[in-house]
Amino acid sequence: MNNLYIIFNKPYGVLCQFTGEKDDKTLSEFNFPKDVYAAGRLDKDSEGLLVLTNDGIFNQNLTNPKSNKFKTYHVQVEKIPTQEDLEILQAGVIIKGGYKTLPCKAKILTETSYPDRVPPIRERKNIPTCWLEIKVCEGKNRQVRSMTASIGYPTLRLIRIGVGKIELGDLASGQWRQVDKREII
Repeated sequence: MNNLYIIFNKPYGVLCQFTGEKDDKTLSEFNFPKDVYAAGRLDKDSEGLLVLTNDGIFNQNLTNPKSNKFKTYHVQVEKIPTQEDLEILQAGVIIKGGYKTLPCKAKILTETSYPDRVPPIRERKNIPTCWLEIKVCEGKNRQVRSMTASIGYPTLRLIRIGVGKIELGDLASGQWRQVDKREII
């Protein structure tokens, strides 16, 4: 059997597994080849790049924090962080369970062109929002959301756009394509 490597633009509300409860949307709805599985996870309420493969060793290497593969996220937050807030985030912050995150990269994005999400994000009339780019090389459960909340900027929308050297590019939500292993590592 040949090894398969797939990049998928996971829509909001889809679980990163092939089975779920009665009304759950799962990966089974997207006609993937047999025997591929998600390499890593994205929360149900997160969107963006998910890698699927049938190569178990590759999966372990990609998802192991020791691999130092950066994951890049575009994150819409409530309010506009100051430079000082971003520096605190970059140095590592304390999240759930008293865990201190590793240093990350974070910056404000001046332009994004994402279509509105369905369902739409929660918006408050008098509170502006801002898009950040955050790069982390670890992946604790809901880590990026916890990180932005820890500095006072709740995440409204989270889109993973890159893992290692592979990027989502212009792949539309719900679409996938097969790639060569060398494009990812």
